[in-house]
Order: sequence, then structure tokens, then C-alpha cells
Amino acid sequence: MIEEETLNKLELIQELKEKCHLTKEEASKVIEIFFGEMTKAFIQGDRVEIRGLCSFFIKDYKSYTGRNPKTGEKVQIPAKRLPFFKCGKELKERVDYLTN
Repeated sequence: MIEEETLNKLELIQELKEKCHLTKEEASKVIEIFFGEMTKAFIQGDRVEIRGLCSFFIKDYKSYTGRNPKTGEKVQIPAKRLPFFKCGKELKERVDYLTN
């Protein structure tokens, strides 16, 4: 079985710091700007595309009637907007190549 690892935000900052010879504060600011700008784009309903890697866009979900799993009672689920990730062709090929 393949052991899974997770790259979290702090580890991403550390990698950026080491590979780009930045201070921790500078690397942290770069990550904050990156994710902040993505969030702003989502709020405005824009699509975010990182060529060769992936794209993110907002999917609108309509309101619907669901059920409470504990009680079975009907519950009205409100409409919502959620970010959706779509993998790019180049990323798919790189991951497939590395795993074969």
C-alpha cells in the first residue's frame, strides 16, 4: 500500500523559502497573496486557470430537500456556490508518468 503524505500550507511556505531563497515572512506573503487573489476571483464569479496545471471555477448548486441521517426528517438544503477543481492535461500526464 502506498503511504499518503499531505503538503500543508506551512510546508509549502518552507519549500518556497528554501528554493527561492526568501525569508519565511516573504514566502508567507507570496502564499497569502496567491490564495487571497484566488479567493477574490471566486467571490466575483471568475474562473482561475493555471495553464498546464489546473483550473478552478465556481459551481452553483440549487436548493433541495434532503434528509437528516439520524432522524430521517426532511431538511431544506439552501442553494450554495462551491469551488470546483479540474485537473489540467499536463498535470495528469506528469502524475501518470511518475506513477508508472
